[in-house]
Amino acid sequence: MLPDLESFKQAIDKQTHRQSDRQTNTQTDRHTDRYTDRQTHRQIDRQTDRQADRQTHRQTDRQTGRQVGRQTDRQTGRHTDRQTNRQTDRQTERQTDRQTDRQTDRQTDRQTDRQRSSLFIHLFL
Repeated sequence: MLPDLESFKQAIDKQTHRQSDRQTNTQTDRHTDRYTDRQTHRQIDRQTDRQADRQTHRQTDRQTGRQVGRQTDRQTGRHTDRQTNRQTDRQTERQTDRQTDRQTDRQTDRQTDRQRSSLFIHLFL
């Protein structure tokens, strides 16, 4: 018995399709692997660049004297002088404002109460 020619062609076609599918899948897998590898390398490179920039900026900031400048301000007493001046200003202003407000409020309240009571007495008598 000889095999049917059509079934033989179908078997060969299936085999060639399988081989071509395998080849294309391996190529796409390789392509995606390369692409993801490139992306991860780019991300890693960006991160290391950022870290290096941050470190160099920190070093240059220290060298230029930003921190030293803050220390000299504290040592010279500018910071403490400002604080004490603000505190004394606040305290004296609060005391004087409170005292004057209380006195004027009490005086006006007393005057209005007297006027009301005198009007009340005059109306009902």
